[in-house]
Amino acid sequence: MPMGTRSEDEDCTEHDGGLTHVGFALAGDEGCIARARRYAADFLARLRDECGRDVSPYAVGTTQLVVSELVTNALKYAPGPVVMELRSTGARVEVVVGDSNPTLPSAQPTDPGRVGRHGLEIVRAVAQGLDIQRLRVGKRITALIALTGTPGPSPMEHPC
Repeated sequence: MPMGTRSEDEDCTEHDGGLTHVGFALAGDEGCIARARRYAADFLARLRDECGRDVSPYAVGTTQLVVSELVTNALKYAPGPVVMELRSTGARVEVVVGDSNPTLPSAQPTDPGRVGRHGLEIVRAVAQGLDIQRLRVGKRITALIALTGTPGPSPMEHPC
């Protein structure tokens, strides 16, 4: 599907110079998380194939992992639909997940015996940056992932 077109699941697709993004509303139905991961892989493939961006296999896998963790947490802890945006600015992809729960998440202290509740830990470990903002209604979490290069976190720059 060319950039700038819409499928029935997409809310928007914009292509404006160096900024490209798509948005999705996720209702939490069966298969929702797998669909969100597919949307992420498709978005990155379109950046590579249609926009000529260099996108590494590591970036695709990492982006899908981050999408999976953030969407899972939003669906688990917030009532109502979840909004996911994927944005590309230059050499990074931003995974943005918003939900209606105003409670800001926090990473739990390291505990190898704990089962579950490792999502934010995982995202922090693989993302270049993480920004969590409370909104009037709910919150928005933005994770930054390099499209190329080696894995690992680096200081987050303001996305604007």
